[in-house]
Formats: sequence, structure tokens, C-alpha cells
Amino acid sequence: MLDYPALVAVAAVVREGSFERAAATLAITPSAVSQRVRGLEERLGAILIVRGQPCEATELGRSLCAHLDRVRLLEHDLAPVLGRTAAGTGERLTLPLAVNADSLATWFPAAAAAFGRVAQVSLDLALDDEAHTATRLRAGEVLAAVTAEREPVQGCRTLSLGALRYAACASPDFVARYFPRGVTAEALEEAPCLRFDRRDFLQARWARAALGTEQLGPVHWVPSTHGFLDMTRVGLGWGLHPTMMVDAALAAGRLVELVPGQRVDVPLYWTVIRLETRALRQLTQAVCAAAGAVLGR
Repeated sequence: MLDYPALVAVAAVVREGSFERAAATLAITPSAVSQRVRGLEERLGAILIVRGQPCEATELGRSLCAHLDRVRLLEHDLAPVLGRTAAGTGERLTLPLAVNADSLATWFPAAAAAFGRVAQVSLDLALDDEAHTATRLRAGEVLAAVTAEREPVQGCRTLSLGALRYAACASPDFVARYFPRGVTAEALEEAPCLRFDRRDFLQARWARAALGTEQLGPVHWVPSTHGFLDMTRVGLGWGLHPTMMVDAALAAGRLVELVPGQRVDVPLYWTVIRLETRALRQLTQAVCAAAGAVLGR
């Protein structure tokens, strides 16, 4: 039988990144946290936490933290049966999720708000590229993820959410400077573009579909969805944006679509662990409803 108080200490250190911050959240001393972690490691004969700045879980440590998340979910459903409210258990349930930045900036807040109205559960959101959020699920870091990966994840079920549609946009001044004779493959090689991070290949994907090239000009790295849009508005570069964020600006002429009607659809999926609990059902319902209201099929 696992020592759950010790496992709670391990999870707190992993979540908070240090023994001191874990101690503050658990209302015990850093020495007590260290003793619990060390004691569990000695009983299991394995290291669970790599000490550092921040502290990180080993593979076994991540597996045990994922197990604890599942136990907490099941206990949350038992609380009313045992005559306790969620608040009365001494700790509010928290669901760790992975979400891509563009979803968080567009449709996902509606899902989170709808979930918050029906469940006394906190959300702990990890931001990552939609092509990599499922990796966090496989590693046991989260219980569910908005992902672009259709492939099944062991122990999880995957639901289609629709597609987030993108348009290639730039400011009118930028278009006048870099595309005076129209948007061509040659002009695109000279025009600065924006990329979210090193894993963002959406601009190249659009260029290949629209102009048959992946040769892009100088790159500005902007790891923020809203910052990405702001940099486009002021003419730093061109980039791909969710259409729901730029439709009004395009209609008003504040932004220009480089090749009108040439859009890119990124299919999104909701992948969630196969654990029949009330909180996960409510969250899945909220996510599917919010996505279904705005994402293309």
C-alpha cells in the first residue's frame, strides 16, 4: 500500500518546483516535506524527484503523481457519499490539463467558464503546441489535452472537436512595402514573418499550399497569441491567425489577408483519460459544447 501523505508531498514538490513552496502549500515545514519524500524513495528503492531549480519528477515520480491525480478524482466522487462536501475534504480538487495557446485565446475560456459554473474544481492549465500536448498526457503530467494528434493515447479516449481555421494576415502598410506587385513566392522570401516558436510550422504550411514554396523570409519569434496579433497589426511581419480573432480587423481594413480565401484548418481533438468520474464528464461536456459552437467541421 502506498504512503499517500508522502506521495502528496512528492506531487507538491513536482507541482511547485521546490521543497520550500511545497511546504507552504501543505502547511508543513520544508524538513517534513523532505522527510516524507526521502522516506518514500527509500521504501520504493528509487529516486522520485531530481533535486534542482526547479525540482523535477523522474519517470517513476511522474507515474506516481499521475496515479495520485486519479485517486483524487475518485475520492472527489465519494465525498458526497461519505457526507463531506468538496470543501470539507480539506483540499480542492485540481485537474491538470494541456491546452494550445490559440485555443486558450479563443474558444477554450467559454469551456472553462461553463465547467466552473457546474463544478467546484480548479483547473491547472499547461500551455503547449497543439502537436505536443498529447505528449504531456502520455507522460502522466495531465489528465486531458486539447491536441492536434488524432492517434489514440493508451488509457484515453479521443473526441473530435472540429478545426481551428487560420488566415495569413499583415497590416496594410506591410503589404504595401513588401508586396507592391502582389504576394508571390519571390516576395515572400524577402518579407519578414512571425512564428510562435521553433515548433510552429504553420506559416510554411500555408506558403506551400498557397504559393508552392516553403522558403520564407526573416523570422521574428513571438511566443504569445495576443502578442503575435499585436506585432502583425503594427507591421513587424506577416503571420497566421485564428480567423475568429481577425475577422473584424479584416472587415474593417485594419489587416489584409495575403491571399484571400486561402485558409489553413488545424483539426483539434479532446483526449481524456478513461476514468468515469463526474468532474471529467462535466469538463468533457463543457469542452465539446464550446468547441462545437465555434470550430469548423
